[in-house]
Amino acid sequence: MALQARALVTSKWLAQAVQVQGKMRILDTSWYLPKLRRNAKSEFKKRHIPGAAFFDIDQCCDKTSPLDHMLPTEKIFADYVGHLGIDGDTHVVVYDGSEFGAFSAPRVWWMFRVFGHSAVSLLNGGLRNWELEGRPLTDQHVRQTPTEFKASLNRSWIKNYEDILDNLDTQKFQVVDARPTGRFRGLDPEPRDNTEPGHIPGSISVPFHSFLSSSGHFLPKEQLQGLFCRAGVDLSRPICVLCGSAVTACHVTLAAHECGHPGVSVYDGGWSEWYTRAVPEHVISEGRGKHL
Repeated sequence: MALQARALVTSKWLAQAVQVQGKMRILDTSWYLPKLRRNAKSEFKKRHIPGAAFFDIDQCCDKTSPLDHMLPTEKIFADYVGHLGIDGDTHVVVYDGSEFGAFSAPRVWWMFRVFGHSAVSLLNGGLRNWELEGRPLTDQHVRQTPTEFKASLNRSWIKNYEDILDNLDTQKFQVVDARPTGRFRGLDPEPRDNTEPGHIPGSISVPFHSFLSSSGHFLPKEQLQGLFCRAGVDLSRPICVLCGSAVTACHVTLAAHECGHPGVSVYDGGWSEWYTRAVPEHVISEGRGKHL
């Protein structure tokens, strides 16, 4: 049971599994944009699912990069999750406290997978629905004994700036942007200072929240397939996803995984890097210059 790798698990399943499954680790992976003025770690200390540990994407990252929470090295990831008591036989279940039902948790789900750990699931509906269903919360922290985790990075699931730039000509893969439509079109401001909205030429807009129902759960497979089709995304062809800093981009990777397309790559630098480095003609915007 510890090695089952369903991408999505229900609150009911998790509540039952914690009673019988020893090799499982629940992670609160909450992260919020600074402008929301929410402190994820402080909220975790006050209330979280019993037995959960806090996973900080701003700590488990490449701190040498000028960009926010870029993927860490294999050693940094292995040391970080090993310290949380996770080894190769641990079934990891991730969630976050976003009102969307999922915001940062898909990013951590993808991080485990890109570092070679497929026994990872996302709590469908997140903390929001766990609480709505009347399930227990606690302020007690259970410290786990550190163990050894071995990470093996799947580099084919990562794209960099040069890959995206080259793809403008080669069109080897589809580029899907998970930011809200207004930011993609260049009409609504970016949440980060000194960055204008817009999009990469030829990219396809599929906002991350469109994969979620009003209740905060991921849509069923058939609806996800229809969403990709209507957006013009061909699931039989290679896909690379991005957002502002590769957090909500991972909603697309999880949705595609649910549709039987697990090999989606992520542009880790995202729009934050592209806007900084790209020439003006590679920043497509309907409202150029009005947000700075």
